[in-house]
Amino acid sequence: MSDLPRKAVTRTAKLAALPLGFAGRATWGLGKRIVGESAEIVGRELQQRTAEQLFKVLGELKGGAMKFGQALSVFESALPEEVAGPYRAALTKLQEAAPPMPTRTVHAVLEERLGEDWPELFLEFEDKPSAAASIGQVHHGVWHDGREVAVKVQYPGAGEALLSDLNQLSRFARLLGPLVPGMDVKPLIAELRDRVAEELDYGLEAQAQRVHAEEFADDPDVVVPAVVHQCEQVLVTEWMDGVPLSEIISDGTEEQRDRAGQLLARFLFSGPALTGLLHADPHPGNFRLLPGGPDGEDDWRLGVLDFGTVDRLPGGLPAPIGEALRMTLDGEAEAVYEMLCAEGFIRETIELDPDAVLEYLLPIIEPAQAEAFTFTRGWMRGQAARIGDPRSPAYQLAKQLNLPPAYLLIHRVTLSTIGVLCQLGGTVRLRDELREWLPGFVPEEAEAVGAATTGGAGKLVPRQAVDETPVKEPSKAKPAERRSAEQKSAKRKPTKGKPAARKAAEGKPAEVAAGDETAEPAGEASAAQA
Repeated sequence: MSDLPRKAVTRTAKLAALPLGFAGRATWGLGKRIVGESAEIVGRELQQRTAEQLFKVLGELKGGAMKFGQALSVFESALPEEVAGPYRAALTKLQEAAPPMPTRTVHAVLEERLGEDWPELFLEFEDKPSAAASIGQVHHGVWHDGREVAVKVQYPGAGEALLSDLNQLSRFARLLGPLVPGMDVKPLIAELRDRVAEELDYGLEAQAQRVHAEEFADDPDVVVPAVVHQCEQVLVTEWMDGVPLSEIISDGTEEQRDRAGQLLARFLFSGPALTGLLHADPHPGNFRLLPGGPDGEDDWRLGVLDFGTVDRLPGGLPAPIGEALRMTLDGEAEAVYEMLCAEGFIRETIELDPDAVLEYLLPIIEPAQAEAFTFTRGWMRGQAARIGDPRSPAYQLAKQLNLPPAYLLIHRVTLSTIGVLCQLGGTVRLRDELREWLPGFVPEEAEAVGAATTGGAGKLVPRQAVDETPVKEPSKAKPAERRSAEQKSAKRKPTKGKPAARKAAEGKPAEVAAGDETAEPAGEASAAQA
């Protein structure tokens, strides 16, 4: 069968060797310090060597190791440029490619799940995968009715490998901390481990994709492929061509970067408002730029893949997020502090200075202060250094804050999206999206005066069991007639950056996951999906 689990002993040995390598480099670093090299230079050299070994091993193993590498890769923007540069290519590789499973294994899975006559379901089926990821890979094909499709096939033994890798990684999570300053890696690994069952269930993935495909069917800005068929270990969806976001990050025009950034921000906030679900895997491999936006073929739309991990938020994002953000921008320190206490971000046993909390938050929400903000790796590095430096007041305050479990995934998805925006380096009118989609950001009085609401302020509820049908509250009217926010205010000048002339880009086919013939969506076509 599959080479994914390989021999458990081999997988464990490779992961177990990582801490030994880290320890060896720490000893090497101590020696460099003894002979007089500065702590900063030695620290960066250690960081670079650690990352190179880590991503090499993760890329070889797939499974949970690969999934962790993909989740970590979106924070690459937070690393010093001298360190990030040398292994940025390795991170992109984690997002877009992984060694495929043998053709005989693919055929065996298809025969077991679709029947001995599975080839008759396809007019064409390409044995060579279009993309390979952490728990499955995607093949291009033509369905028996003539539709071009993406066929996602799950690796046999993927669940066992996922749990084994993540358990092993959690044992030395502390040693991975230096890779991304200011980030606690252990909760990230714990969250990935807790979601293994959902990640492996293609039925749930198809269900979540179906909801998104229906809501965004007439949207001028966002495209979600329709589901064609779904069964255990196999997901078939309509094929979607496009330019992978990783290519826009490396070679895109300024116009493409700005457009991709705006649409990514729009999807982050509009998705929960329209579907009651939060797409929780926002790395570049899961997005494509497609021609044919509101301004015609020279404009761009955002294609979205891989709905294997979602957060269920009936009513949309929690209203306290928008309310706290608005009050922070307005400088209402006491009100912000009270809300953070009420929501559990500050424990009852902890007392903090409200003004210090406000000072801590303001730099983080800078993108929401300006009408247009240019996200850069430099800005991300500055925030990471401010929060990650043990000598800084921000670091000391952050240690006393708490992240309530109900907000964990929202927090991670938001940070990951910001990381991708910084990789893009685009200028984004974030306030437009917050006004349009984030409950609580616009005061209720202002909403009542005229602006369309986002379908009801969000309210946190206990997370539904993974086998429950996602609950979706009525959303606002489909945005088919709505002009994109940045178009409405295109004449307003951004804080920095001028759009360059549009330039068509040649794209590579992007894969899509598979789903259920009833209309369920399940996407994942790029190497970063799985």
